[in-house]
Amino acid sequence: MTGQLFDVVLVANRGEIARRIIRTLRGLGIRSVAVYSEADRGAVHVREADVAVCVGPAAPAESYLRIDAIVAAARDTGAQAIHPGYGFLSENAAFARACAAAGIVFIGPGAEALEIMGDKIRSKNHVAAAGVPTVAGVSEPGLDDDALVAAAAGMDYPLLLKPSAGGGGKGMHVVCTPGELPEALATARRVAAAAFGDDTLLIERLVERPRHIEVQVLADAHGTVIHLGERECSLQRRHQKVVEEAPSPTLDPAGRARMGEAACRVARSVGYTGAGTVEFLVPADRPETFWFMEMNTRLQVEHPVTELVTGVDLVEQQVRVAAGQPLGLAQEDVVLTGHAVEARLYAEDPARGFLPTAGTVLALQEPSGPGIRVDSSLAEGLAVGSAYDPMLAKIVAWGAAREQALDRLDLALADTVVLGVGTNTEYLRALINDAAVRAGDMDTTLIERRLPELVFTAPDETHYAAAAVFLQRRRPADRPRSEDQGPWSRPDGWRATGRARPAVVLAHWLEEPRRTVVDGSVRLTPLPGRPHAHLLEANGTSRVVHLAAAPAGDSVWVGEDGFAVELAVLSREQQLERALAALERTAGTAAPELHSPMPGTVVAVPAATGERVAEGQTVVVVEAMKMEHRLTAPTAGTVDVLVRQGEQVKLHQLLARVAPDVPHATGAAQDTGAAPAGAAQDTGAAPAGPAPSADPTAEEQSA
Repeated sequence: MTGQLFDVVLVANRGEIARRIIRTLRGLGIRSVAVYSEADRGAVHVREADVAVCVGPAAPAESYLRIDAIVAAARDTGAQAIHPGYGFLSENAAFARACAAAGIVFIGPGAEALEIMGDKIRSKNHVAAAGVPTVAGVSEPGLDDDALVAAAAGMDYPLLLKPSAGGGGKGMHVVCTPGELPEALATARRVAAAAFGDDTLLIERLVERPRHIEVQVLADAHGTVIHLGERECSLQRRHQKVVEEAPSPTLDPAGRARMGEAACRVARSVGYTGAGTVEFLVPADRPETFWFMEMNTRLQVEHPVTELVTGVDLVEQQVRVAAGQPLGLAQEDVVLTGHAVEARLYAEDPARGFLPTAGTVLALQEPSGPGIRVDSSLAEGLAVGSAYDPMLAKIVAWGAAREQALDRLDLALADTVVLGVGTNTEYLRALINDAAVRAGDMDTTLIERRLPELVFTAPDETHYAAAAVFLQRRRPADRPRSEDQGPWSRPDGWRATGRARPAVVLAHWLEEPRRTVVDGSVRLTPLPGRPHAHLLEANGTSRVVHLAAAPAGDSVWVGEDGFAVELAVLSREQQLERALAALERTAGTAAPELHSPMPGTVVAVPAATGERVAEGQTVVVVEAMKMEHRLTAPTAGTVDVLVRQGEQVKLHQLLARVAPDVPHATGAAQDTGAAPAGAAQDTGAAPAGPAPSADPTAEEQSA
């Protein structure tokens, strides 16, 4: 097919990117086909598509990564083309070939470009031959661990270990000393094999404190290759982008032209077609210098900032190029206007080491207004699990100048309300208001340097009071009739000592349970037209808070200005259990326990029951939302492992115990990832305090 646009396009992805592609298809008058796993049956992209097809169970390998199922869905629905989005099959050459064999257009580059640029070793050697500078390192295929260790012996540490077949930071490890290299190699190979089906690794000299700048390219099948400027992606945590912006505050027009031409040279060298991104490392103190890092042969998560400053719909261009049409613009037509910044909203808890979170969205308010764009997968009632990427939405702001864009983004994040699932909203606000970020003085290590200084909000007395009043109002309607059998059961009924003052016992994972009395000192007024918003008046002040209760009534969420917290509602039995557990922990000895910091899958069990382990030795590895977490022994001793590889585990589930070599105070278990009294395991609240033994070793794929 050449020239004429498609009638039907299948979107081989999920979540916010599927919705974003469907939006452009609808604007072009093209019918859309969504695919979904059984876990995504109620997802928003399924509802918005013209047709939806279930392709398998929740596990990606059995649904979104099944080439045969995706191609069959396209054939059965009459789709002439498939848009892969990003992640999953978007950079899979076998998928592109399967589409071609079925007579279906793959909306992306050719298989050869996918193969060359999808392999970091091959791509690095390829672009070096094309005259593009690369980072020094070991990039030879087929090297085993011993060969890599031997090659690293001649290099200066720190080093960066990278899967050759991967992207988006997954499986990448900074190795600071030779002693760390063997375990890092084993972990990286496991992650690479699971995520990409290829455990080939390469080693590069770590460029310390670089800027990460990428260039958006567009190319058609008629020989035209242009770039649409650059994006600054230096704000990263563990090699995973958090905030992106366009243009970069460090490049001048001459530097932009040089980097743009290098990116176009990379694209031409592989006969690229469609939209792609060439990523560079730039020394923070020498912006005129840059090294090729990789090429992403797909749409990027952060593409909205480029669209906002150029006015170009990148998905539309992808569709038109795939249909055989020439690009409708030349390099001189590309003009960057204003500034745009994007923040990624994740299901994670920054206060607990960025552990993944899960739950059901009880309340949702997404921002709007001048210059604001939201690409989101969220909806009230949506269940957020641990099977997929933790990114929930992207909040994007445009402004005439960078400062205005940042100010608008800050206000947009303050207006973002997600109750029922923990998010990183408060952390994003702190990040974009950091003095260095505001000054444009950024590098890829800035977040790690700033994290120890961050202080996250804890719920104050008025948050507890608001939750108590909110719950007290709900209880008469929610209580079963069998519970209301007489005047003594009424919480506000008359007593010989005077009218009873209703009280609610609430618990937050950072604090001891609190008994909150509903005594009229706090007024809570629902705001018309905003189902979950209330005017909270207390201590002579007023502010707007958002409230939502879990369906079972065992917790209530309170949100305000980007901050949100879950407060567990404790019954008398749960209060007694906590009190007894606290008493038991003060006497005798006990084996420190390792509890799962999140729901997930056991992907490795390096230690066996009865084995003696050293302090800090990995005992169990749990994966959730494309992140691995190592549970390590808090003390030397004999381990008792209670789970098997491949087993699904729940939040707080006991995974292993370590019997110490010497008598060990039971209270120390609180520092090992064990769930102490106050963790409220029966209420769904998060465990008390961060768990040092849960070590995130790999980030999610940029998908």
